[in-house]
Amino acid sequence: MKLTQVVRPLVLGAPMFGVLALTSLLAAQNTPAYPNFPSETPTKFEPADSTWDYNRREVMIPMRDGIRLHTVILVPKGATHAPILLTRTPYEANSLTNHAYSAHLGPILNGYDNAVDVIVEGGYIRVVQDIRGKYDSEGDYVMTRPLHGPLNPTPVDHATDTYDTIDWLVKNIPETNGKVGILGISYDGFLPLMALVNPHPALKVSVPMNPMVDGWMGDDWFHNGAFREQNMPYIYEQESSRKNDFKWWRSHYDDYDEFIQAGSAGELGRQHALEQTGFWRKIVEHPSYDSFWRDQAMDKILAAQPLKVPMMLVDSLWDQEDIYGAPAVYRALKPKDTNNDKVFLVMGPWSHGQEIHEGSALGAIRFGSDTALYFRQHILGPFLAQYLKDDAPKADVPTVSAFETGTNTWRRLPAWPAGCESGCKVDAKPLYFNADRKLSFNAPKGGDAAFEEYVSDPAKPVPYRSRPSVPVYFPGSTWSQWLVDDQREPSGRQDVMSFATDVLREPVKISGQPVVNLVASTSGTDSDWVVKVIDVYPDEVAEQPAMGGYQLMVSADIFRGRYRESLESPKAITPDKPLVYKFSLPTANHVFLPGHRIMVQVQSSWFPLYDRNPQTFVPNIFWAKPGDYRKATQRLYHAAGQASFVELPVVSGQ
Repeated sequence: MKLTQVVRPLVLGAPMFGVLALTSLLAAQNTPAYPNFPSETPTKFEPADSTWDYNRREVMIPMRDGIRLHTVILVPKGATHAPILLTRTPYEANSLTNHAYSAHLGPILNGYDNAVDVIVEGGYIRVVQDIRGKYDSEGDYVMTRPLHGPLNPTPVDHATDTYDTIDWLVKNIPETNGKVGILGISYDGFLPLMALVNPHPALKVSVPMNPMVDGWMGDDWFHNGAFREQNMPYIYEQESSRKNDFKWWRSHYDDYDEFIQAGSAGELGRQHALEQTGFWRKIVEHPSYDSFWRDQAMDKILAAQPLKVPMMLVDSLWDQEDIYGAPAVYRALKPKDTNNDKVFLVMGPWSHGQEIHEGSALGAIRFGSDTALYFRQHILGPFLAQYLKDDAPKADVPTVSAFETGTNTWRRLPAWPAGCESGCKVDAKPLYFNADRKLSFNAPKGGDAAFEEYVSDPAKPVPYRSRPSVPVYFPGSTWSQWLVDDQREPSGRQDVMSFATDVLREPVKISGQPVVNLVASTSGTDSDWVVKVIDVYPDEVAEQPAMGGYQLMVSADIFRGRYRESLESPKAITPDKPLVYKFSLPTANHVFLPGHRIMVQVQSSWFPLYDRNPQTFVPNIFWAKPGDYRKATQRLYHAAGQASFVELPVVSGQ
């Protein structure tokens, strides 16, 4: 009931009574309806931590522009002259340091991005910080914020934020010896690379694990121009709010149906209102390898910087997210390492980030030992101690520690690719497509059939793994294993062309990057080419019957045909004209054993991991229309003078 409805008749009919009534009513309005009942939640709760084996401190560290970054500091009880291990993250410092309700440091760190045994047994002070714009830190968020310059007009970036953070830590943590190491995985692995630009003097070592390095060439966003649309939910959740409050929604259980129904990736983004986020707009505006991508590629940035801080780059041979980055940085920086004491490389048989978890197997592939534990105990632990602990001995860590798959052996190498410690060499050896879908180290002969062909239909793209294709981060997802999925299912499709060697009599060892030299034509005006190098197991495997005939991808990638002549300036393909497509596949260190065969598969879609090529040239595939998606006849040539081959980095002289 409104106040005026009560007051007006009282005042008109009996003035004094009306005034009294009004006074009484106004007093009633200011009286709480219920007695005061104080909250039982304290303004600030202080845990009783006297029985904990660590002290937890949360601080807001000021940056040079006045923005403060939320930082969690975990100090082992009784620590003195202890080094600091720092991780900077967009994934919430509190959650990364609260994995369990425990009085012990180990359980609360037991999760993503914490090499727990190395941290706890090493007695390190653990520091985890929210980067600017995420969770409890202040400031604006920009995806993999570029360095100050053309792409970042502000005076601050991840390099300056790391410098300012380290400066505060060594001045305000009394238990430290003043030495800091930085490490992390993926996005958190990109940040230790950023720390190497004008590094703080107290930064003594950097360990980028599975780092994001070049988002267009072969890490998270594109591979050779093909867009990785399975990462759209990540962009949506990471950029839609400071604390990832908004969750990507879907209409189908199977992502294959979800993505194909939308049509183009641009249309799917529009349906989710993704254009509200800045990074999505940048991706759609920069589908080619222009200065936007080149100028923030960390291998190129660091190649122009002096080498001051020792680093250990950690690469996973089956990294389903950032398979390009670590080897690219190694290639860019190792020539500058004239004293051979700054740039180290580790390659393990892992998925993305598996090196800090259990590493005896990946999917159906077994390695005979816990390779990740070996890495932490014999490589990472001693390496960190050498640079961070007072009076620690020099670590017995080679320049390159490379796990050799196939034989399941760790190799200590002087460089990469080297193949072995001494007395051997790596030669580029063409493995040719031949008639009758044969592979051979012998070139095709005149008179043989000139090509094999298949029809690629965008309406029925080749799945990148067996359906249903569940979302990447769906409960129960085996996303981390897809690069070791058995490839027998696609090899039976009419739109996948398979070439295979005879059964091997001798082992064939490869160390390095296979290089594709595909002579192909398409009846369309654009095309994707997916090439996979595969180890075909014997028909029967005594100790593992289920592995009989298994087709294991050793190295595979995609190339968008419009970039055949220029990565920056796409160009329509001349229909039905044989053209050469040359591109590198990811790094491998593998032995094809006697009794196995080598297979190469070629196809023109890998869906929905990558967006569909309409096979009709359009200015921007993000906005391809339904009528642009057309079938095309694809021909793979294997004639004299038009020979398709994969150049394998074959090791000899062992």
